[in-house]
Amino acid sequence: MLRITGNKVVLKEATTMELDELYFWKFEEKKQEAKKWNGPYIPEEKLTKEAYRTGWDNEILPGIPSSLVIQCDGKTIGYVGSYWIDRNTNWLETGIVIYDSNFWNGGFGTEAYKLWIEYLFTSTDIHRLGMSTWSGNVRMIKVADKLGMKEEARIREARMVNGEYFDAIKMGILKKEWEAINCN
Repeated sequence: MLRITGNKVVLKEATTMELDELYFWKFEEKKQEAKKWNGPYIPEEKLTKEAYRTGWDNEILPGIPSSLVIQCDGKTIGYVGSYWIDRNTNWLETGIVIYDSNFWNGGFGTEAYKLWIEYLFTSTDIHRLGMSTWSGNVRMIKVADKLGMKEEARIREARMVNGEYFDAIKMGILKKEWEAINCN
């Protein structure tokens, strides 16, 4: 079972128990703080636990999972994920969600996202990784920037959150850029 250990967090393949914990955070937790930042403009249908678990069986390539659970001190706090934008040009979209707000602003997300990007670039022939967010999610933009991603597109007033328009933001990094930053 894949396990990537950092200083603050561990990324790992999900067990049924961990998927149930993520399901709680995503669909049952009362405050739903993470949904205020993670794509609040996308209507989301509640899945059954079984359907949610089934969605985790995906691989982006043989032996390379599309998502990993983020844990801190054995506690499931979120996940990292990816999906194909274009297989012909080896372009994946990536993302991260920290559901437990007790782990916001402490570097946990930055470390988890860095470990995920490093894993994808070193374990595959992926040429580029991207991420999408909205201009109101300043923390995610700062994390991506800190890791070397560049803003590649800004679609003005394309997202609506609480009746207010925000820009859609696309950021990305090429494998050679990642290597230049991280392999010195």
